[in-house]
Formats: sequence, C-alpha cells, structure tokens
Amino acid sequence: MVTPALLADLVRAAASDVMTRRGLDLAALPADVGVERPRNPEHGDYATNVAMRTAKKAGVSPRDLAGWLVEELTGKGGIASAEIAGPGFINLRLATDAQGAIVSEVLAAGDAYGTGDELADKNVNLEFVSANPTGPLHLGGTRWAAAGDALGRVLTARGAKVTREYYFNDAGAQINRFVDSLVAAAKGEPTPDNGYGGAYIHDIAAQVLAAEPGALESPDRDEVFRRVGIDLMFVEIKQALHDFGTDFDVWFHEQSLHDSGAVETAVNRLKTSGQLYESEGAWWLRSTEFGDDKDRVVIKSDGNPAYIAGDIAYFLDKRSRGFNLCIYMLGADHHGYVGRLKAAAAAFGDDPAVVEVLIGQLVNLVKDGKPVRMSKRAGTVVTMEDLVEAVGVDAARYSLIRSSVDSSLDIDLDLLTKKSNDNPVFYVQYAHARLASLARNAADLGMTPGTELGLLEHPREGDLIRTIGEFPAVLASAAELREPHRVARYLETLAAAYHKFYDSCRVLPMGDEEISDLHRARLALCVAARQVLANGLAVLGVSAPERM
Repeated sequence: MVTPALLADLVRAAASDVMTRRGLDLAALPADVGVERPRNPEHGDYATNVAMRTAKKAGVSPRDLAGWLVEELTGKGGIASAEIAGPGFINLRLATDAQGAIVSEVLAAGDAYGTGDELADKNVNLEFVSANPTGPLHLGGTRWAAAGDALGRVLTARGAKVTREYYFNDAGAQINRFVDSLVAAAKGEPTPDNGYGGAYIHDIAAQVLAAEPGALESPDRDEVFRRVGIDLMFVEIKQALHDFGTDFDVWFHEQSLHDSGAVETAVNRLKTSGQLYESEGAWWLRSTEFGDDKDRVVIKSDGNPAYIAGDIAYFLDKRSRGFNLCIYMLGADHHGYVGRLKAAAAAFGDDPAVVEVLIGQLVNLVKDGKPVRMSKRAGTVVTMEDLVEAVGVDAARYSLIRSSVDSSLDIDLDLLTKKSNDNPVFYVQYAHARLASLARNAADLGMTPGTELGLLEHPREGDLIRTIGEFPAVLASAAELREPHRVARYLETLAAAYHKFYDSCRVLPMGDEEISDLHRARLALCVAARQVLANGLAVLGVSAPERM
C-alpha cells in the first residue's frame, strides 16, 4: 500500500542512493523528507521539495538534484511517473494498481484500519474535566469531556494504554463556599457573598433535607451538608458525563490525599531532599530551579497545605500506579500549572517530560447571533445537559472536538441544528449515511465489491483513494501532537472527496445496464470510504448513522 509515509521513506532512500553515487555529502539530506498532496491535482498525486531543501548544502543546483531523483524514482514503489516542477519540486503520480492497494488494505483491516503500535510503551494517565463539584458541568468542562475522551481514543488507537481519570476537587475554599450556599438555601436565607446561587443549589439543599431531615439542627450541620451535597453533585456529574458518552476508569478524590497522609508524606520527602525551604513562616518549593517562573508556597504560614501540596502528592500517586506519561487537561486560567507540575516532577528527581499539560480555552455559546451569557454563581450557567438538549450528543461532541483546544471556540446553536452541508457534523454523518444507503441498494441488486481495483482511473476516484490512505498518518499525527481535532478536520475532507466522487462516478448500474467490473471496483472503493468514516467517527465518540 502506497501512503505518504511510505513515499517519504522511498524518496529519502532514493535521494540517499543518488547522493552516494555522485559523492555528495549525505549530511545535507534532511531526516524528515516531506511528501504532500498538491492543492492542484494537475500537479500530480503527491509532491516533495526534498531537492530544494538538500541541494544548496550538497553543493548542486535544486533542478539538477531533482532531475536525478526523477530518474531514480520513476517506476519504483508504485510510482508511475515523476517530473520536475518550478525551481526543483518533484511531482509524483502513482500507478492505479498501487492506489487500489489502499482500498484492499482498508477492506482487509476493517475496524483496525488506521491503528498503530508506536505508543505501545506508553502507560498514560489522562486526567480531564476534573471540575469542582460545586455545580453542574458548564461548557468549559463539556469541551474537555469531548476533547479529552477523543484524545484517549486517539492514543489508544496508536497503541497506548490509557486510563481516563477524573480528579474531584472535594477539598478547599470553593467547597466551603458551596456548603455555605446549601445551608443558606436550606434556611431560606440569601446566597452568601462569593457563594453559589441558582435553582440547582435550592434543589440540592432540598434533597439534603429530604435525606437528612434533621440536618439543620445537627451539631455537625456543615459536615452533613458537605457529605450529602457533594455526593449528590457527584452523582449528577457522573450521569451527565455518561449520557455524553464520556466514562472514566478512575474517580479520584482530592480529600483522600489529605486523609491518607499522602500530602504529608510528599511534603516531608521534599523537605528531606532539600527541595523545600522555609521563609516568612511558610515552606516553599524551589521550583524556579526547575524552570518555573517563581517559587511556590507548599505549606502556608498558618501551617495549612497550599493547593499545590495536593498536586504534588497526586503526581506521586500517579507514578506509584505505574504511569509513565501523565497528561493533565486544564482550563484557560491554569497556565501557571505547566511550570509548577513539571517542577514538582523534577524536584522528586523525575523526568519533567513525564508531565504534559494541555491548556484549553473558553467556549462561547451563540444563539440568534448573540452570545449566551453564563455564570455558575449567578445560577445562569449553561450546562452540558443544556447543550445536549439543544443540539444532541453527536453535534455537541463533534463541535467541541473539531477545533484546537488552545483556541477559544464559538458554538453556534442555530448552525448545529441545521440539516445542511454548512453543519460540519451533519456533512460528515450524511456521507456515511449516503454510503450505507448505497450499500443497501447494491445488496438489493446482488452486487458485491470487486477486486479489479486497477480500473479506478478517474481523477475523483484517485483523489478519494489518496484521502482514504492518509487516515493512519492523520491518527498518528493527532496522537503525537495530542490534537484530536485533526481527525474531525480530516473526516470533513474525506466526506468532501466522497461527495465529489459520487457526483462524478456512477457506482450502481442504470436500468438494464449489466453490472461491470468497474461498478464492482467503485463499490469496493465506497465500502472502504464508509469504513474509514466509521473508524474516524468512532475515534471522536460520534455515531456513524445508517440513515438520516
């Protein structure tokens, strides 16, 4: 099967052979030989600029080197022809049987097409969402639920062992404010300053009183509201995530680190190793020595642990469970965590590269061209359930995944409810449904996929085949760069290639026309396209509908 990656290897090997024969310095040859699809199909199936990148250092002209490479590459590895373009680009055209091998590979691999094993040595702890249990999941948490789950699927597809983990921040000042708000609501009093308002607070307060009728009179009133209220919030969050198609392997409670003594143990270990120092009555981590922008307070002057103390203990806990890659997906206001978490790892003598922190940007909801405002404390929060109710799980997940998490995102509710090509998720799913319909019609005719794939010579057939062949590389890139949005964008390109193919190439015979080998070959191509669309949608956690 000829893929961009295999072509790149072939081009580099050819360049190495040519340069060796002509006595040129192989050090001039770049390690990453790029092979890409040209924007204009008339320029060939693939193109490479390796001659232009290599020639100057090798002491020859780009066009001379390109000419030698054209002679070397033509007729090899499925390359039907090669030609020089411009100052030294090389355009490559594949033999039709080489392209047909891509279709055969997809049909043979099925659900496994696109998977790989390059990350088989990675035991990944993927922590995402991890919202405080002080209210329903808002749009920021919903974005992480979609993108984090998709990232876990991408990493798994490329061989990693992935554990999805949710870190419940059930300790600290925000929880105290949550409890105070519940108590005030139960007593019929106004929301405290900096507390949480809204109908959900009153609902939970009422449920606490129903479960514990004497809670307000209890000497342990705040503890009762804390225990029952947090449990109720946990149940709601877990159910919302499950309904959204995002499930976790581990639900980790921050409070357990304090209760078990893990925080104290971690702090003492750093004190013993000299990585903590005392100043102004507090204990500080020497984090600037490990690249952080400032030293961090670990134990405050009042003797209580700062928030980072829990983070330090949590990192040690992850490492003790055998994870050799810890990925944290955090919100837009957590940029400081990149340096401090890596510094914490280094302070324990660990490799900072074990820690990766992805920072996600804000999500804005738009309706009728106007932003929908949200505030958890004011009780006007737009929740995960609100978004799902408005557009459905598939559209919600897809729209939150298809953009890089490090950029802010506008979600247009009006667009996501349209059944048109302007709606990206509809566009991709419709391509799959259209292929499923074609398969049903072919079955009614007794038509089966053919094997004479060398007949697929139409430009639209070639474009669709080459797009299908890029899927493994897209998955590999998405895994390496931790960017699941690349899969969504690829699926849109694949859907476009299929729609163009369908409009130009008749798959099923018309009227009394006999079923030909070309019809069968095109059907095989359609089966392959449908398979890759389904595989890609599965990686995103989005359904591949049979009918729409």
